[in-house]
Amino acid sequence: MNLPQIVKAEMPLASIQHLSFRVRQARYALPIELVREIIEYGQITTVPMMPAFIHGVINLRGNVVPVLDLAARFGFELTEPGKRTCIVIIELELDDQQQRIGLVVDAVDAVLDIDSSEVEPAPPFGAGIRTDFIAGMARDERGFTIILDVRRVLSLDDIRQLSLAQQAS
Repeated sequence: MNLPQIVKAEMPLASIQHLSFRVRQARYALPIELVREIIEYGQITTVPMMPAFIHGVINLRGNVVPVLDLAARFGFELTEPGKRTCIVIIELELDDQQQRIGLVVDAVDAVLDIDSSEVEPAPPFGAGIRTDFIAGMARDERGFTIILDVRRVLSLDDIRQLSLAQQAS
């Protein structure tokens, strides 16, 4: 079985930990190794001339962190913050630098141990988002959790916009 690239982390373990969260009733997950922290949804500074899915920037202990609304990125309306809305801070290597990015999600659920045998490739259609964002789909007793390929969620243009947002603040 060919595993999605994001699940092929350099560990020969059968199970990889993922942070699961919800965006518009769908369950998503990211490898826990990308997640740095989860913070309460708070003061976000809007940056003019940015795409709608870029909420703006936050000050995280003196560092400017761009914040992206996953729901808007997936083509839904902008997130209306609720009691469980939070920002998942992830860290990616972009252009040979570590870049922190905040992802607005409706709620964080749990850390899941996802066994590679529970992961299926993305379907050719459906799931409410373009399938190129999907690294795989993990099934359990509650249904499917969509494992995101965060680098594909963020296209090169998106990354440039995030970098501009960071510089503009």
